[in-house]
This record gives sequence, structure tokens and C-alpha cells, in this order.
Amino acid sequence: MTAKVNRIGLPQDAYKGGKSTLCPGCGHDAVTASLIRVLFESGVEPWRLAKMSGIGCSSKTPGYFSSGSWAFNACHGRMPPVATGAVVANRTLLPLGVSGDGDTASIGLGHFVHALRRNVPLCYVVENNGVYGLTKGQFSATADRGAKLRGGEENTFEPVDVCTLALELGCGFVARSFAADKRQLETLLKAALSFPGTSVLDVVSPCVTFNDHEGSTRSYAWGREREHPVVEVGFVPHWEAPEVEIPAGEVREVPLPDGSLVRIRKVEEGFDTADAAGAWRRLREARARGEFLTGLFHLATGRPTFVEGLDLVEEPLALLPEGRLRPPRSALEDALDGLTP
Repeated sequence: MTAKVNRIGLPQDAYKGGKSTLCPGCGHDAVTASLIRVLFESGVEPWRLAKMSGIGCSSKTPGYFSSGSWAFNACHGRMPPVATGAVVANRTLLPLGVSGDGDTASIGLGHFVHALRRNVPLCYVVENNGVYGLTKGQFSATADRGAKLRGGEENTFEPVDVCTLALELGCGFVARSFAADKRQLETLLKAALSFPGTSVLDVVSPCVTFNDHEGSTRSYAWGREREHPVVEVGFVPHWEAPEVEIPAGEVREVPLPDGSLVRIRKVEEGFDTADAAGAWRRLREARARGEFLTGLFHLATGRPTFVEGLDLVEEPLALLPEGRLRPPRSALEDALDGLTP
């Protein structure tokens, strides 16, 4: 029996990686499975994909999918600047960063912030479990105030919310999903990968070893009980024609620069993905109420990316020959002469 292939002629196995060494049932493995399906269905060329990560359980994820792609495992918290360098050097790459709540919101917070304000072309996935799994389950910076560890310890600090932070810094694509909500997660991943600038997708991904108990605000039971999608999102890739016509006023349709189309249907009355300030207020309100909002919170195109603002030559810098990168001796002499009084 011939294996099913995608639009570029590759089977789904071409997007698989090594065997996971994470704990059985880890939410991160659910994210990996979704990434494999999304890359296959989207027809992403593995040789264009650049997988980036830092340190932590989440940062093992790139080893578990698309083994034929470029990859870089950066120092703790340093994934964003490494990804920035890669995409500046070769703008033809499709950068995909997989980070965690510690790697992003603790040691890497400064780099995360600057990637957002610069609008680096990067699909930034945060696998958020609220604990430091590699160091035996201490609270991370995203843990909710009042959440409890298995031993009964209660978190007394306010959390860093990566979505409200992204909205504050002008990010054009801000979303949150749940590792157990495969349909929503995969639709958001497809849209995030097609977005031209920084796209932030915060995925609540339960740690079954240290944070899946009663009192946790990152457990499977907590997520299933409290998940509240604010919108329904549909995604039409650029190579497909929309299957159905939607009556005007029922959805917000946002075309992306690559020709893809994001369709947003309101679930919560009054929620508008075009209104970043409104989304920020709603997320703050949800935190105070203990609500778990998911979906696409904000989508806005048109902001220039970091690479577009650098006025680079058309060819990728990484592919330029030495003759075009290294000025002749005469150019250096002219520059030095200009400095002579």
C-alpha cells in the first residue's frame, strides 16, 4: 500500500524525529504530534524549516519532529537571539522556536521581550506547564498565584502572562491553546506558521509528573473543566480555495501576505481579535476570575518585520560569496584616507 503524501510529495514519516524521552502522557508530546501533522498537511519543506530551542523539557521537542530540518539548541533563554541571527542570515528559512515557561518567562524574558518589539519573523511556541520539570517541579514564572504543588506549597507570586506581555509589545499574532485540544491547537499552529512576523502561541501543556494534581492550574482536569475558547478559528492555506462562502458579518476574514486566509468566528459576545487593548483587558479579567481563555486573541498584519527594516540585499546573506562580502583593499584605503586630518 502506497503511503499518503502531501502536496510536495512527502509522507508524514518525513516529518517525524527521534523517540521521545519525556514522561509518558507529557503534554509536550501532544504538541509534538500536532506539529508533525501540521508540517505534513501544510507541505512545509523540511530543508527550509529551522527549529530553535533553549533549555528545559520543552527544548527537547525539536528533536522529536522533522529530523531532516535545520536545528539549534541554544543556551538557556537564548533561543530568540539565535533565531534572529538565523533569519537575518537567511531570510528563506522558516523559523520555528519551541520554548518553555522558564526558558521564556524567567531566564529568557529579556530576549523574549526584544523579539516581540522587533517583530522578528518567528513562530514562537511556548510549552507552558507552570513548573520547572527538569529540576523536580518548582513553580515557574508563569504559575498562577494560589496554585499548589503536590506537596501543598502555594505560589504567592503574580504570574508572567506571555500573552498579555505580547499584546503590550505590539505582537500581531497572539494565541493560547491547550495541549489536549488537538483541533484548536493544529489550526492555530498552521496560522502561526504562515504569519509574517512574530507569532506567539502559548500552549498550556500539563506536566504529568509534577503538576497534574488537584490544586494545579496546569493539569489536564483543570484545563478540560475550565477551557473557554473566545473565538473559533479556521485556516485556509494559500494553495486551497475556500470551500464555503461565509455570509458577511458572521466572521472576520484576515488575508495573510502568503495568500492564506484566517477566518475568525466570535464565540464570546463582544470579543474582537482586531482590538489588542480589548484582548489585553479580557485576559487580565480572566486571570482575576480564574478563567482559562483559549483561542486567537489578536491578529493584525501590516507591521514591517525586523528583517524588512534592515534594508538587506535580496539574496540571503548566508549565500553571498566572499567576493561580495569582503571589500577590496582600495575601499579600506579610501575609508582610512577619509579619517586622516
